[in-house]
Amino acid sequence: MQSQDTEDVDSRLTGDETVGTAASDESATRVKPGPERDELEPAENMVIVSLASDEAEPAVVVPDPQSGFSVEDSFRPGRRSKLRLGDILREMKVVSDEQIEQAAATQKETGKRLGEALLDLGFIDELDLIKALGRNLGVPFIDLTATPVDTDVADVIPDRLARRYGAVPVKFLDDQVLLVAMVDPSNVFAIDDLRIMTGYDIQPAIASAKDVFGTIARLNREESVGREFAHTSGPEPEEDSDIRETVNEAPVIKLVNSVLAQAVEDGASDIHFEPQAKELLVRFRIDGVLHEIMSVPHRMQSGILSRLKIMSSLDIAERRVPQDGRLGLVVGGKPVDVRVATLPTVYGEKIAMRLLDKSTVVLDLLELGFSEQALKRFQRSFTKPYGTILATGPTGSGKSTTLYAVLSLLNSPEKNVITVEDPVEYRLAGVNQVQVNNKAGLTFASGLRTILRCDPDIIMIGEIRDRETAQIAIESALTGHLVLSSMHTNDAPGALSRLTEMGVEPFLTSSAVDCVLAQRLARRLCHECREPFKPTHEVLRLNGFPSKELSGDVTLYRARGCSRCNNTGYKGRLGIYEVMVVSEAIRRLIVERKSADEVSRVATAEGMRTLREDGLEKVLQGMTSMEEIARVIV
Repeated sequence: MQSQDTEDVDSRLTGDETVGTAASDESATRVKPGPERDELEPAENMVIVSLASDEAEPAVVVPDPQSGFSVEDSFRPGRRSKLRLGDILREMKVVSDEQIEQAAATQKETGKRLGEALLDLGFIDELDLIKALGRNLGVPFIDLTATPVDTDVADVIPDRLARRYGAVPVKFLDDQVLLVAMVDPSNVFAIDDLRIMTGYDIQPAIASAKDVFGTIARLNREESVGREFAHTSGPEPEEDSDIRETVNEAPVIKLVNSVLAQAVEDGASDIHFEPQAKELLVRFRIDGVLHEIMSVPHRMQSGILSRLKIMSSLDIAERRVPQDGRLGLVVGGKPVDVRVATLPTVYGEKIAMRLLDKSTVVLDLLELGFSEQALKRFQRSFTKPYGTILATGPTGSGKSTTLYAVLSLLNSPEKNVITVEDPVEYRLAGVNQVQVNNKAGLTFASGLRTILRCDPDIIMIGEIRDRETAQIAIESALTGHLVLSSMHTNDAPGALSRLTEMGVEPFLTSSAVDCVLAQRLARRLCHECREPFKPTHEVLRLNGFPSKELSGDVTLYRARGCSRCNNTGYKGRLGIYEVMVVSEAIRRLIVERKSADEVSRVATAEGMRTLREDGLEKVLQGMTSMEEIARVIV
């Protein structure tokens, strides 16, 4: 949703001591006020104009974003701090002198600004930089996730103008002053335009671009949904009424679009529309956990479900059997693929939608959560020219993302990489990706046989589901190809037994499989609100922590909840991994058809860290909590 003008704002606000330099009259084109203010285009050559004079007084301390602020707390426009950005960050105690020096060296090499260099090096986060810039400019910082927007001022600034200037009204400070959160509060042209448009004096404040545009979108959605609910109030429709009469009604279309947009913005992986006796529940799965979002009146149920089926190219007249479909969306400029499944229930059809947001996929193994030890073991396997690499785990455990991350590392112009997937979740440049089409006869097995005639170097199979696919995959690895695939097993040793159960001979499995990776996804603790505590030795012992930790003084973290994590205590997810390299000892056990438990004991003795051990290590690092590990790992 962010326009080009607002994208430029981000680059202006990641700067260093050059932020706020004065501009001459020739360097900017001023738009003259006129009656059609929301139709005006911003100046093409606009640059930052200082809000401060050379005699500016030092800025006061930035208010705590959790506590809110009043007129007395706010900064006076035009009063800028004499301190440079680096000095402000030091005073905030978020960087050290050594980190500033290292960032300055990086700044000289790359030509980036100091703020950008500190962000790239990971010394500060975006909020720290925004708070420091606000103090530098002499304006307050507002955390829009913790500061409610007054509904009386939500419509004061038109949506088009709000998006153009990256500005959202927060509240009236008095009868004449309007507090406005802005991405770029140094843009005096924007402030003048807002003052003329609204008729109020503008008190600018600084906020992150994500929070500003997210709040604008949320306010518009709430207003739109509120109008549609009011518009659709009335008697319940007859049970045998024609659903086609309601499918294309504007309220239904707007409500469905609003739910889809909110799901993408909230980072949901799934949307559930669940008919109940008197209502239609809408739930989002965020970070692996379902949250109830809204309850829709029963009178709108048939129209909403039919609208979703039409969008997914499903038969709206068929409500007795399950159906599968998919659709493509563009939300806020981001392409999103959606898989749709319907399921008849006693109260109507349940619709589950899996969202695949291509802009948020992480294709870096370290960022996914691999420890250095696990990554080294894994890399030794997938960098070999041939063999089979298996990723195992339940549905939604991130297997496909891990395989895509490996492919992105292996992909090069010298290699022919071909995949067969159902569905193709993310498109990779330079990779030949094949979509399974069972209705047309293109299955995993038939597609794999064809791939082998196309001179591949690396093959990825979305999932090994049957004996035929497993047999071809193993034989492909034995004939000089590197094969990547996934399976559904609880742990890494269990994958070898599963192949034997599918009908693959153990001597073939032992020769072809080089590495098995088991994984789970656990929620990350919210960095803003995680709470430290000292566990007792008994708690550590019962949770299986290593003996060396039982004798020391250990600090762990637990979830607390704040506005930035929707009061869940968690924000984002990380992988928990079990990497089993197939050694000679394990190969002998496979040929002898030994159990998965025996294979696991040998693998552990050879250095494999189990899922629980890897999870507890991440608990000790403060990345997740004991409760979360207990939830995702048996």
